[in-house]
Amino acid sequence: MSSLKFEQVEATVEKSGSIFGRFNLSPIKPGLGVTIGNTLRRVLLADLKGTAITAVRIAGISHEFSVLPGIREDILEILLNLKQIVFKSEIEEPVFVSLKVQGPKVVTASSIDLDPRITLINENQYIATVSDNLTLEIEFKIERGIGYHLNNQVTNEQALNFLDIDAIFMPVRRVNYNVDIVPSPSGELEESLTINIWTNGSILPADALQESSKFVVSTFSSLIEGKIEEPIVPESPKTDDLLIEELQLSVRAYNCLKRAQIHSVSDLMQYSPQDLNEIKNFGQKSADEVFEALKNKLGITFKS
Repeated sequence: MSSLKFEQVEATVEKSGSIFGRFNLSPIKPGLGVTIGNTLRRVLLADLKGTAITAVRIAGISHEFSVLPGIREDILEILLNLKQIVFKSEIEEPVFVSLKVQGPKVVTASSIDLDPRITLINENQYIATVSDNLTLEIEFKIERGIGYHLNNQVTNEQALNFLDIDAIFMPVRRVNYNVDIVPSPSGELEESLTINIWTNGSILPADALQESSKFVVSTFSSLIEGKIEEPIVPESPKTDDLLIEELQLSVRAYNCLKRAQIHSVSDLMQYSPQDLNEIKNFGQKSADEVFEALKNKLGITFKS
């Protein structure tokens, strides 16, 4: 099969700031469409890094159910608005930035005094309205991560009156794909994969698709290069080294053998059936029990 390569067939920027991209991969062998499409969809939605606000400290309030005089929104509404702000960065450690606005004013994300390492994508994202001659002061904790951060996770900032908020790090908001059957020039049936990607604007769909593809290749490459460790099978003890306790004999048979100085299967194999019968108080019943145990547990049949 020739090398596979996605072709971008459509790209649009929506009013919300989301960027849409449609990509096609063809021709591919029957069955590969679902395999590639489903794998990339999972990686796009779950394994790409993004940047988001994870905690805030608002001057004058101590919990999310507080109300600030002169602010149209309550704290819960403000927190919901902050969750919609989209950033782009390559930061490795948490960064703290702030916002300080004197009213009356409509406050948007553009009012945030950002760190130069962080880029604001949706500057017009609404935060709150300060209706009186008051000051709204907010400090933000911004982090880079993967997936979804729940606000019930314990952080060190709680002692500093920071409010944790749910953070959506995922730069890809939605993905779907479909597989079509197409005829090849040779007359055989092949597949065509179409994948649709919507991002939050912090990354282009084409870049997201490329990063996801690299992630998949890297993951499987490590599996191929890694040596598969074979399980260590413990050596079975030699039959001759087994103690007669392993035969689980009755008390009478066991005691008779012990008195005769027979402590292992190796010792036992030195005796013929006639010799065993001559052991004091052993008897034919005990001998039959020994023969049966050797046969069932060790596959040993006593020589006549």
